[in-house]
Amino acid sequence: MKFETFESGRWTKRYRYKSFEPVPVNHEWTWEDAAVNALLETANRALGELNAFSLIVPDIDLFIQMHVVKEAQTSSRIEGTQTGIEEALMPEEQIEPEKRDDWREVRNYITAVNQAIAELKDLPLSNRLLRRTHEILMTGVRGEHKQPGEFRTSQNWIGGSSLMDAVFIPPHPDGVPDLMSDLEKFWHNEEITVPHLVRAAISHYQFETIHPFLDGNGRIGRLLIPLYLVSHGLLAKPSLYLSDFFERNRASYYDALMGVRVSNDIMHWVRFFLRGVAETATKGRDVFQQILALRTESENAVMGLGKRSANARSLLHVLYRNPVVTAADVEREVGVSTPTANALTRDFERLGLLKEITGQQRGRSYAFDRYLRLFVS
Repeated sequence: MKFETFESGRWTKRYRYKSFEPVPVNHEWTWEDAAVNALLETANRALGELNAFSLIVPDIDLFIQMHVVKEAQTSSRIEGTQTGIEEALMPEEQIEPEKRDDWREVRNYITAVNQAIAELKDLPLSNRLLRRTHEILMTGVRGEHKQPGEFRTSQNWIGGSSLMDAVFIPPHPDGVPDLMSDLEKFWHNEEITVPHLVRAAISHYQFETIHPFLDGNGRIGRLLIPLYLVSHGLLAKPSLYLSDFFERNRASYYDALMGVRVSNDIMHWVRFFLRGVAETATKGRDVFQQILALRTESENAVMGLGKRSANARSLLHVLYRNPVVTAADVEREVGVSTPTANALTRDFERLGLLKEITGQQRGRSYAFDRYLRLFVS
């Protein structure tokens, strides 16, 4: 199938509405537009540079976890949650009651990402994996009664208040299993020569068009991208997430997806996607460089703490994984007494490595602010 002659599907009359039935994607894809080749080369180069950092940075998993937190917070924000990145790192009891529903959605996403990446070591990317990830995502939050972990058996829609005024109506539920089966085969079809980043672009479009779950499709569809890249060896670690790019270009993102459905313009969508990969991978590479510089500076700073420097280095490792802590966290994670934990906290405040963020006298939380800022700039 050539991009230039692609026909995305058909609108099918249902009772009082029309659903969009996309064509299968598991086949060869070609194009004549040289711009796609140039963008593909740029994106692959940027992705390779990002991956190189994930292979050479010591204790990389400490920093990958913050990428996961950032992704969870941003991807959930696209769906309307209002949890900040600092709040996402706090325990539930420190979250204001009216914000806890949003907080739980973000925390579920973090758990879902970590579980999915862990399962990729033993399972291929599959619909089974996506359904299990969806179940984790929807447990105990809004949408928990909308068939968690199962493909939908009723019609859903995007935008508007009902099927009558919807912006887009995905395929009829009867067609979802076959469409998702076709998509899974596309991920692993070795008989076609479609570059992986193009497959990832097409896969994200197709997933969001099928909208196979009653809720949570945006988050699972965005998570599908790093899962695909890790499962096919383009990334050694899950270090690339496009939610930030999609949110900053939200109108263009939705327009590009709808352009495929309405005007068959898959070329524009693929170009948009590849630009997003290149920009996000380059930004991720720069963040890793800044992390290394901050790490060196911070470790040099704590060397001046004398007898407490060993505990201070242990605390730095804690903060790389979770840069928002309480004195009780320091006590537990570093394995020190309460007075020592309080002294370490004061030392880190004095060195500019921790900043008190609650403004309270009791139950205070502290943030490794300079580190956090690397993920929100």
